[in-house]
Amino acid sequence: MKLGGITVLDLSTFLPGPYLTLAMADHGAQVIKVENPDGGDPGRHIGPSELGHTVFFRNLNRGKRSIALDLKTPEGREALLKLCETADVFIESFRPGVMDRLGVGYDQVKERNPAIIYCSISAYGQDGPYRDRPAHDLGVEAQAGLLSMTLGEDDRPALPGVPVADLLAGLQGLAGVLMALYRRQATGLGDYLDIGMHDAVLAGCLNILGPAMAESRQPVAKHERTTGGSAFYRTYETRDGRFIALAGQEPKFVRALLEALGRQDLIPLCERGPGPHQQPVVDVLAAHFKRLDLAYWDELLQQLNICYGVVKSLPEALDDPNIVSRQMVWRDSSGLRHIGNPIRFRNEPAQPHPEAPLLGADNERLVK
Repeated sequence: MKLGGITVLDLSTFLPGPYLTLAMADHGAQVIKVENPDGGDPGRHIGPSELGHTVFFRNLNRGKRSIALDLKTPEGREALLKLCETADVFIESFRPGVMDRLGVGYDQVKERNPAIIYCSISAYGQDGPYRDRPAHDLGVEAQAGLLSMTLGEDDRPALPGVPVADLLAGLQGLAGVLMALYRRQATGLGDYLDIGMHDAVLAGCLNILGPAMAESRQPVAKHERTTGGSAFYRTYETRDGRFIALAGQEPKFVRALLEALGRQDLIPLCERGPGPHQQPVVDVLAAHFKRLDLAYWDELLQQLNICYGVVKSLPEALDDPNIVSRQMVWRDSSGLRHIGNPIRFRNEPAQPHPEAPLLGADNERLVK
């Protein structure tokens, strides 16, 4: 497996860090969760449980080991530093300065192991005026401007369905760790990574920043190409109360559907690009979709080779035939469902281990 022989010490909690280390565990790294003896990762206590673990915790921490250490004690700190001597990667998501105060910051760890790659994930980074602010995903999305472009029909900021800041930070952290591991092959030295969720969200907004960067103005979300200004990039309700998402603005998609509906006269409005002038197209499409059930539109749009998607519920998404075919949902020997790893190699593919660790289950084996 791609990361066989790599040892990762994971002191992170909730989502960004565990999401990063999950990918590494699925591809062969030994990931050791270092948890507080008093309850461990808060994810252990969030949401529904199955066979002794919350689904939240299992989804993010399957295949990992767990040790429980009190880092406020000399014994706990020394045990962690001892593990650092042979580890390759160290991931933490405490607020800036906490690890230094505990005696396990990068400088202290580097003394034990100059080759270690140490990654800190925080809301606003290790420096800057927001360094010491407490924050979770939604607050960071707001500060980065993302929520100003994520609006409901009432033009008020809407809550994203997934924690974008957490996930982007985890992915940027994963990319950085893998870059550092690659570079270490040549230098023999590790490095320190400072991953700020705020940075990651802004870096994820590149496609919507044109008006702000070129003209110093706030884009009108409902007029922009991917946030409401295009008739062919929005959702429509069908007669049976379901929804279709048109998701392709290329001329071939526009022409195919409008010609099928006998409304070629509307094509020039779409060819002018996004904006309020497309409202007549939106109105016509909304009326058409509302006249017939989802099944009809699903079949027609497939026949026309239109870029679209059915708005599925989460249970429907788990049973989607494409997801099932690609084994992105699979069951273990106990019948529990798991989400597959989306990083698909032809050679040495991921081999997710289904079991999540009990808190401190590996203390006896790993803590010397």
